[in-house]
Amino acid sequence: MAQNEEKSTCDSCGKSDCAAHRRQQDESEKDFQERRALQARLCRIRHKIVVLSGKGGVGKSTAAVNIAAALAKSGKSVGLLDTDIHGPSIPTMLGLQNVIPQSSPEGLIPIEIGGLKVMSMGFFLRSQDDAVIWRGPMKYGAIKQFLKDALWGDLDYLIIDSPPGTGDEPLSVCQLIGKMDGAVIVTTPQKVAATDVRKSITFCRQIQVPVLGVVENMSGFACPHCGKVTAIFREGGGRRIAKDMRVPFLGSIPIDPKIAEACDEGQPFIHLYADSPTAEVMRDIIKPIAALDEKEAT
Repeated sequence: MAQNEEKSTCDSCGKSDCAAHRRQQDESEKDFQERRALQARLCRIRHKIVVLSGKGGVGKSTAAVNIAAALAKSGKSVGLLDTDIHGPSIPTMLGLQNVIPQSSPEGLIPIEIGGLKVMSMGFFLRSQDDAVIWRGPMKYGAIKQFLKDALWGDLDYLIIDSPPGTGDEPLSVCQLIGKMDGAVIVTTPQKVAATDVRKSITFCRQIQVPVLGVVENMSGFACPHCGKVTAIFREGGGRRIAKDMRVPFLGSIPIDPKIAEACDEGQPFIHLYADSPTAEVMRDIIKPIAALDEKEAT
């Protein structure tokens, strides 16, 4: 056998099809060992889900937080990775603005809160006003460190909040992980936002990431008194795009003032207002994600 095809045993999972099972063609020994270290972490995570959006401001991070929180509430072991290097918002949404992860000889220790293990670039900024002025290779390195060096342990799910668009961060995540279980794509009803969903779906198809479905956020306004949802924007953009692109439509989340309140208080909406109609919608949205675990168990 040629040296560049040297076989190796994956000590993490023992699977013959594991990405760390053998050295790749033209791969240096150093790169091979780094990739093995990364796979040693990833092999202990059963499902990796990335949350994407075509545009900013559609509530993608809010969706990621509540998807992760709902899965944790259902008894799953869940990690939440914020890969928005330039605009990390997960620490604020979880009330973790002044928290710094500790390190150990084995690696970085994610912050644990409400049954979630959390890692974000926001934890490493001296001030919330600090700007991260990095090009692609630096961002790739940071994301690789979060995946390879963080002590995620055994997880049922790793939910990955990606910045808007189809640039460095989502591409880096998907390339580093290699085999993603799927993507959830968040949009709003307006035509300009829904149109960009097509790009996100095409991105997933080109890099072979299954699209679990589209979520239409800010779909109508939920009255804080009676809970009735009233249309204030054009509705159905997310559903139409999902149908046109032949991907599942997961559901519509209304504009609910309580969502903003929960974010301001640093708590997941689905925990703080668990009995609200909007929380029920969110629980319905995660059913296809929870089904991944159930399908594997059968």
